[in-house]
Amino acid sequence: MVKLVVMIPAYNEENTIAKVIEDIPKKITGISEIQVLVMDDGSKDKTVEVSKKAGANVVSNHRNMGLGKNFKKGIEQALKLKADIIVNIDGDGQFDPKDIPKLVTPILSDEFDMVTATRFANKEHAKNVPFVKRLGNKGFTSLVSKITGQKFTDTQCGFRAYSREAALRLNTFGKFTYTQEVFIDLVSKDMRIKEIPLSVRYFKERKSKISGKLVSYGFRSLGIISNAFRDTRPLNFFGGPGIIVFGLGLLGGLFSLVYYLTHLLTTPIKTLFNVSVFFMIFGLLLIIFGLLADMMRRIKLVQEEILYKLKVEEFN
Repeated sequence: MVKLVVMIPAYNEENTIAKVIEDIPKKITGISEIQVLVMDDGSKDKTVEVSKKAGANVVSNHRNMGLGKNFKKGIEQALKLKADIIVNIDGDGQFDPKDIPKLVTPILSDEFDMVTATRFANKEHAKNVPFVKRLGNKGFTSLVSKITGQKFTDTQCGFRAYSREAALRLNTFGKFTYTQEVFIDLVSKDMRIKEIPLSVRYFKERKSKISGKLVSYGFRSLGIISNAFRDTRPLNFFGGPGIIVFGLGLLGGLFSLVYYLTHLLTTPIKTLFNVSVFFMIFGLLLIIFGLLADMMRRIKLVQEEILYKLKVEEFN
């Protein structure tokens, strides 16, 4: 018996969410039960009424909490519903619910723990996406790929499937969004991730209810990615820059020393020497801080393992 919960985070989607719910397949090979869960993030329109009428279970937040928090709460609700697989899909109709079987099949065969749609592996699938958004997506995806050490093509897509194990292991903290943070968190826990090229319907007249302005989205997402990088790989986060800063200071110090020994003058290298000493001290402090943070990461890993066991006990 395998239960699938299709989770739809929604905020003011009364015009599109009924179609999304109705298009969710009623039968999928290998799935014995399919349940639709709408996570209403304090909508001010008729999203709740329309969703219930279309046959979905609805959980409503008393106010708008943000996509990241709403997603985290939705994962917990799906686990409470005894989901073996959780599919997350947007409520705006950009993705085709009929593609859900393509996402769940690799999980059913226990090949992967998370399967996500990618809009950019095949250029034809995202030909209507504006250039600025494609450029921003490419930048964030490249950054996440470097942090995780794995090659991805689309880390902003919300159309994904999670195994129960991945959902239990997953811990996210971003309020604004969750999409990039999930990759970093699950890869750090050795969860297997697969991308599947799927088409997207982009509506030129539609304004995002979640991301808002692109510049604001970029900075807020970058903050979430930085925090996730810091928490999962603190030695790289602090130690890498520390080595660079210390190295620059060392080079400046050596140059100052050679100049003094050659000319027996402290002018004009006195300022360079002082700055170099500051760089070496600051770089060394960053390296030490990275070592301490890495020690804290080990404690965090133990805490997450305890949290995982508590989740298993609670949701089972």
